[in-house]
Amino acid sequence: MDVALVSEHASPLAVLGGVDAGGQNVHVAALAAALASRGDRVTVYTRRDGPELPERQHTAEGYDVVHVPAGPARPVGKDGLLRYMPSFGQYLSRCWAQAAPEVVHAHFWMSGLAAMQAAQPLAVPVVQTFHALGSVKQRHQGSRDSSPVERLEREEWLARTVTRVVATCTDEVAELVRMGADLRRLSVVPCGVDLAAFRPADRRSPTRRVVSVGRLVPRKGYDLVIEAVARLPTVELVIAGGGPANDTETDTERTRLLAVAEQLGVGDRVRLVGQVARADMPALLRSAEVVVCAPWYEPFGIVPLEAMACGVPVVATSVGGFLDTVVDRVTGILVPPRDSAALAAALAQLVDDPRLAHRLGEAGRRRAEQRYSWDTVAADTARVYRQVLQQQENKAAEPARSVQRGPDRHRRRSRDDVSAVKPRPRAAVPLPGTPGP
Repeated sequence: MDVALVSEHASPLAVLGGVDAGGQNVHVAALAAALASRGDRVTVYTRRDGPELPERQHTAEGYDVVHVPAGPARPVGKDGLLRYMPSFGQYLSRCWAQAAPEVVHAHFWMSGLAAMQAAQPLAVPVVQTFHALGSVKQRHQGSRDSSPVERLEREEWLARTVTRVVATCTDEVAELVRMGADLRRLSVVPCGVDLAAFRPADRRSPTRRVVSVGRLVPRKGYDLVIEAVARLPTVELVIAGGGPANDTETDTERTRLLAVAEQLGVGDRVRLVGQVARADMPALLRSAEVVVCAPWYEPFGIVPLEAMACGVPVVATSVGGFLDTVVDRVTGILVPPRDSAALAAALAQLVDDPRLAHRLGEAGRRRAEQRYSWDTVAADTARVYRQVLQQQENKAAEPARSVQRGPDRHRRRSRDDVSAVKPRPRAAVPLPGTPGP
């Protein structure tokens, strides 16, 4: 297949750990590589955020990355990108007018708007993965939610209008249905993990270390992890993640977390190590007795999978995608969100019982191998693409079949039946500055 992946803010080539660089970047990069390894022609379209970036770049993994000139050629926070989506969509329209892909897979809601703008006139099917939903973000962050005010309306329109929605976890499905998505046009395909890079090995840290990884934003719950570690006198905490130097949001959160550690008297046992290169992440995870993930909410969350693949047990909050990936008391321990006492109890249980930790770690590796390899995820995603293309072919052939049935049978059809084979008018694509449908 000829596949276009649209990922407006999350480039597969980005350095991970920044404010807007995390699991979606990993997902898009790994999915593109796995699809390309199957023989598909894959092009990833992402916004050009640096003047030095070429328009098109071929990767060693076999897919192309196109840096779309939409907005300034510098980093812009994703919450400020909506204004540039019409330009992004126009660029896609020009590209695809010359050679249209067979299927478009949009990642994140703004990518969906740009993809629909370009794909609808060409009758190219659009598959949408949201990665995170505005309704969930607003519920948990309230007034701290910095998303554009149009987000919820636009996401609801996409959920109702795109050809197929691919959720990354079962918890997301109920939310999508509440938004108006047709359950018959929903599929669940999780994120995956690189089993060759993330694999078990001997642990090399002599300390009783727990590790937490992700962007330095309040919703990740690092302050709760610090509170939990304060209850465990001999445990060291390493927090990895953060933006580039002089990043205001990252620096603010780092300062806050260090202050929390000092106030609780554990400043000497809490280390914030900043960004960790992707190649170094497996070793960091394997250095831990336990990997802890304590966000208030999490659309999917790739870190528990990476820890499980390394054979390291996980303590995670019982939210979002963790409910699918972490099997409670089998591959790790699930605890209620925003509960530092429960976190402390779960961590103590595992660091004090190495045999239990080892058993859960081994089970985690088996689960990662059985369900979450990128080969499996790519095969499941490609199956969705084929289903979408087959349904499109069937729909296109339906009027022709009706004519071939002959005039007598056609006249016996009710008016409702006849209307079912008439082409439906296309809904307008909502763009910034225009009212939603």
